[in-house]
Amino acid sequence: MRSAGPKQGVSDRQKAAILLLALGPDLSAQVLKRLNEGEVELLVAEIAHVEKLPQGVTDKVLSEFHDLYEAQGFITSGGLEYASDILERALGKNKAREIIERLSATLEIAPFHFLRNADPNEILSFIEDEHPQTIALVLTHLRPEQASLILKQLETVLRAEVVRRIALMDRTTPDIIAEVENILESKVSSLARGQEYAAVGGLDATVKILNQVDRGTERAILEILEDENPELADEIRRKLFTFEDVINLEDRAIQRVLREVETKRLALALKTANDELKEKIFANMSQRAGEMLREDMEFLGPVRLKDVELAQQEIVNTVRRLEEDGEIIIARGGEEEIVV
Repeated sequence: MRSAGPKQGVSDRQKAAILLLALGPDLSAQVLKRLNEGEVELLVAEIAHVEKLPQGVTDKVLSEFHDLYEAQGFITSGGLEYASDILERALGKNKAREIIERLSATLEIAPFHFLRNADPNEILSFIEDEHPQTIALVLTHLRPEQASLILKQLETVLRAEVVRRIALMDRTTPDIIAEVENILESKVSSLARGQEYAAVGGLDATVKILNQVDRGTERAILEILEDENPELADEIRRKLFTFEDVINLEDRAIQRVLREVETKRLALALKTANDELKEKIFANMSQRAGEMLREDMEFLGPVRLKDVELAQQEIVNTVRRLEEDGEIIIARGGEEEIVV
């Protein structure tokens, strides 16, 4: 784009180059990291040919990018009809149609997007009589706070079965996703276009959901899973609370945990911890205990990462045991803490 003026047509690649220049070197570098080598070469070559541009050209490109970015957000959160309605009110019918047409040709809309803003009770009424696998599939595509509210209202045995299926779920074909979507909304067709498989479920999805439920619901689910699949229950438990989560404990809880941990094991566990967590630990120790811990950390020297992780897991296990014994409380989303 040696001398692109306001009247001269600007290609999409040129627009991308203008946008990257406007973003500056730091943000542009982050964008380029997410592109493949061929795309990076083309864009860098385009950027190298950009000369001084009239401000009107840059402003127009940035305005177009802003409109497309907002429209994509509307589509993702509320679907095409919702996005079209919002854009028409803001930009007029013709401009809205142009933006939607440009996006809909390439945008992968999340499966079950039409449920992501729905009331959990309404969603429950749609799916509570479905097969556990169907319920699991739907919940993995909802926001964690939605899924947790729905999960809490399911019958106990069904609830545990759904969680088990979410945890063991790996990949689901677009045809199955589309079939379930059509059960819930007949107008929705397959949105997993161009992909042989769509990744859903898994342990991370399970943990996100369980982190939003109250402790009683979580315990009931895990107790049933413990009988059916002890290894899976243990994997979920390990992910529900990590060593980094110690920083979220109340001071009294941290002090109780520290009474159970040897100083040398704590020094090893803190080897890879961030400064904020270290400060939290030291703040809950006596001056003498803190000095001993610092000495142990200074003389620790190089250690194997697996040994650090083992020490961290020992502390996590201590936290879990103390919680099970009712000696400390781990605050969780979806649970109002009651202390008596």
